[in-house]
Amino acid sequence: MLLMITGLVLFLGIHLVPAAPGLRRTLGARWSEQRYKGIFSLVAGLGLLLVIAGYWMSSRGAQVFAPVTTARAIAPGVVTIAFILFAASHMRGHLRRLVQHPMVVGVILWSGVHLLANGDLRGTVLFGSFLAWSIVDLIASLRRGPIRSFEPQLRFDVMAIAGGIVVAGIVMMLHQPLFGVRPFMAGGG
Repeated sequence: MLLMITGLVLFLGIHLVPAAPGLRRTLGARWSEQRYKGIFSLVAGLGLLLVIAGYWMSSRGAQVFAPVTTARAIAPGVVTIAFILFAASHMRGHLRRLVQHPMVVGVILWSGVHLLANGDLRGTVLFGSFLAWSIVDLIASLRRGPIRSFEPQLRFDVMAIAGGIVVAGIVMMLHQPLFGVRPFMAGGG
């Protein structure tokens, strides 16, 4: 579990830097924008690898709380919405304009439903960390002000919805082989 926690500190910690605009500007000025982005990517990538390796090497641990049955039932739909928001965050569509920060809102949905659906120590640490980070990041993003204005195009929404549904379907098909847990499907057990 220590490996996963180290990865979370690196991955989520580096992702908190943009939430502190003064620190972000200082690092960008000190290292140059290109070097800052390179270091950011390196630390985030290393952190993500450690999270994945640590997750695989850790046992589920003690049951911290009972999984919420409703969360398990709605998880496939909520995760699909999260993947649609992930896709929308990089496109100039109506969804991005409406939600403002779709990537972070998607992480809140994904981590929140997984946290409630699991309840074991490993899952609580992993999903609770992502949920806490995403809430802090959303608050910081809202304080920074609205996103840059753009003219939304419906085709980007169609692409985000289609792409999000396809990726969510693939992840759900691979969920049991990758994570050892079959996604709960209402009526399907």
